[in-house]
Amino acid sequence: MVDLSKYADLIRRHVNVADERLGAAVLFATDEFFGPAPRMLNPSEPEWRAGVYDAHGKWMDGWETRRRRDQGHDYCIVKLAGPCRLALLEIDTRYFTGNYPPFASVQASNLVSEPDAHTQWTDLLPSSPLKGDERNFFELQSTGIWTHLKLNLYPDGGVARLRAYGLLQREQDLSNKAVDLAAALNGGRALACSDEHYGAMGNLLLPGRGASMADGWETRRRRELPGFDWVIVRLGCSGRIQCVEVDTAHFKGNYPHQISINAAHIREYSDEELSSECLHWPVLLPPEFLQADSVVQFRDQLRDLGSVSHVRVNMHPDGGLSRVRLFGQPDRGSG
Repeated sequence: MVDLSKYADLIRRHVNVADERLGAAVLFATDEFFGPAPRMLNPSEPEWRAGVYDAHGKWMDGWETRRRRDQGHDYCIVKLAGPCRLALLEIDTRYFTGNYPPFASVQASNLVSEPDAHTQWTDLLPSSPLKGDERNFFELQSTGIWTHLKLNLYPDGGVARLRAYGLLQREQDLSNKAVDLAAALNGGRALACSDEHYGAMGNLLLPGRGASMADGWETRRRRELPGFDWVIVRLGCSGRIQCVEVDTAHFKGNYPHQISINAAHIREYSDEELSSECLHWPVLLPPEFLQADSVVQFRDQLRDLGSVSHVRVNMHPDGGLSRVRLFGQPDRGSG
């Protein structure tokens, strides 16, 4: 069994840029007889459906090719959410036991158009052994910026999930148009929170509206009073926040009574330092009421703190949020 604690910090500090919700997509696969390749980019955990079969055989939650009888190997090409630097790869073979690939490799390329037969691929992960029914992690030392991955299976088999943890590299918008400084696609990251019993904090920064309550951040019912739940977000680039948008999509009997935000321009801290340091951050948005299953914007209520790099979003006292967007003008040269 893999020791997840060994990779927890890398995962927390990076974004899965192979997440279909961020726009990642499978462009090509040599074979998808038993399972379509896009299943690998599903953000949910893989599942096992006992006794479920389709026209091609046992239903598996992932990409699975037929048994290869020649000397080649199967592969697929994945377009990532955007240009990024990668720190960690995860090739998840959960529930694939007698049908997982014994070896896999990953190559990468930085492209402005779709890959073709002339695309030059750089080796990120050499051919490496995989374990079946396991989350296989591989730390990377690459400093390059990549837009596409090529996952090679030797020789064939099934992979439940492919995850690529990295930092998106967006060109700075120097126009006067406000951008969502906290968006995951702009490099924003949720760093720490008081609780995420029902939904992950990183969901707050995803594009679009949440598909369900599971696609948001939700805490358990707080029984310790006084107090409130909170999440710390590092903006993709520092800037002056001009508008806060809070979406409580699908949260009806469990949305927060009020929301407030603290903000500051700081250097990087450890989790322990951040959790204590944020207690002293000035107020950007004083407590304001929210509504069930709706989008609310705050402009005039915001205090001018100048340029900020981090925010602490507070739910009073607890509950669930689908999305939080922090619109503003990026600082020149930040990121």
